[in-house]
Amino acid sequence: MNMLRTHPAGVSDEPLSHPRIRQAFRSTTLLVGCYAGLSVLTLIAVALLRHHPGIVTEAVWGRATVVVATSLLMASFAARTVRGDLRSYLRLRLASGVMVVVIAVIIALPGTFPLWLKMEQGLCGVLLTGVVVIVNGKRMRSAFASK
Repeated sequence: MNMLRTHPAGVSDEPLSHPRIRQAFRSTTLLVGCYAGLSVLTLIAVALLRHHPGIVTEAVWGRATVVVATSLLMASFAARTVRGDLRSYLRLRLASGVMVVVIAVIIALPGTFPLWLKMEQGLCGVLLTGVVVIVNGKRMRSAFASK
């Protein structure tokens, strides 16, 4: 009798080991990693340019800090999702979707942030849209469907 290992959240290894799911995990991890890396680099740039009030405002500091925190949380969710954790998968789905909406609002609001930050947020939005598409795809949802 073939015993499949079951993860704490109840997802067996079989659907998670499918080649397309493994590729989806790799793509998701890469996109979230790029989002986190870009976010950290942006915060470093903000710190280096802190004496230029036309480029770095208090709003920029706040947004850059929040984005780094959320990107690191999403990296944690992605890592645990790859290991089959259902709760982390659901958190990744929710967080990525919410962040795409927040980024769209930030870009659309006039005068709240400098153009350079809106451009950086646009790139973050593109990366996260890829995550949203992958983690909400039929195969990924099926792999994490409750048994």
